[in-house]
Amino acid sequence: MYEVEVKVPADHATVRDRLEAVAADSLGQVVQVDTYYDAPHREFAETDEALRIRRESVSGGTVGANPLEDGAFESRVTYKGPLLEDESKSREEFETGVDDGGTMAAVLEHLGFDPAATVRKERERYDLDGYTVTLDAVDDVGEFVEVELDVDHEEDLEPAREGAYDVLERLDLDPDDQIRTSYLGLLLES
Repeated sequence: MYEVEVKVPADHATVRDRLEAVAADSLGQVVQVDTYYDAPHREFAETDEALRIRRESVSGGTVGANPLEDGAFESRVTYKGPLLEDESKSREEFETGVDDGGTMAAVLEHLGFDPAATVRKERERYDLDGYTVTLDAVDDVGEFVEVELDVDHEEDLEPAREGAYDVLERLDLDPDDQIRTSYLGLLLES
């Protein structure tokens, strides 16, 4: 699977008004706490890869809740490959659920993977024309809007990216304001 993602900084209040005006469907809110890992055998910063464990508040949870403390969360482990193009944050991605994020973290650490950093964000998700529009409030980083679509084939990247640009423009956002740096990278830069 390939994830096509375009991210821009944006004021959430303004974007919420536009989402309502274009009749986007609300998909709810979650809190995510992502712990990223460094590999013992190569430098992910150099290879533009990522390995993380995501803990996400269970649907219906309160925004602002800390899923690491309150126990009401689901866990997933994700590998993200290098970026595939200069025009977006498109990359190959593999993700699967794990029953216990703490146990998965222990497995990785015993294999030599070290926790590098943790990124916490509050997310509001919407569906607009099949694209997921996410309003992200990222601790110590800021407010952003992501537009994403998963595709099965590499030849679908360009049309999906162009569709994501169209969604941004419908929200009065400029695709030229795109940031390709990950939230992890932005946090480490701050």
